[in-house]
Amino acid sequence: MQVKHDALKIESNGTRVTYTDITEMIKEKIQEAGIQDGFCVVSSQHTTCSVIFEEFVHDKDWNGDELLQVDLNHILEKIIPRQLTESDYLYPGEKHVQFLEELSQQTPGYPNDLTTILNADAHMKASLFGSNETLIIKDGKPLIGSVGYIYFVDWDQNRKRQRTCNLMMMGN
Repeated sequence: MQVKHDALKIESNGTRVTYTDITEMIKEKIQEAGIQDGFCVVSSQHTTCSVIFEEFVHDKDWNGDELLQVDLNHILEKIIPRQLTESDYLYPGEKHVQFLEELSQQTPGYPNDLTTILNADAHMKASLFGSNETLIIKDGKPLIGSVGYIYFVDWDQNRKRQRTCNLMMMGN
């Protein structure tokens, strides 16, 4: 039994929800790891991101987003509207704002623009969809069918970022 760890670097859009098709990258990492039979956990380490298993949709809107994802965004916007001001949601509270201000002073490159933390909606959507998917590997390939794709979703629309998607592959 072997265990292999790897990571994917993904850049978010920063102006709208970002869906990144990571299916081929995962297949390549499984091949590189040499796992023939086992599983692969695909996980976000970010609290405003999710990993989802969804059907690939050939049709896209003018922004290049798949129509199923556009439909999902429309429904979610009705349930969990985007946070645009500090009064839209209770989050972030005073203590969290203070923590983030201190973090921005101590961490080079960390934004000190408080509007970037107006993302309660992104946290709730990520909680709703979860941070990971587990894929079964058989004969060196993930069992995801012919139209099943894996997407890394960044629900945060406040700034462009480099995100990390972790992989753990285990098997023979």
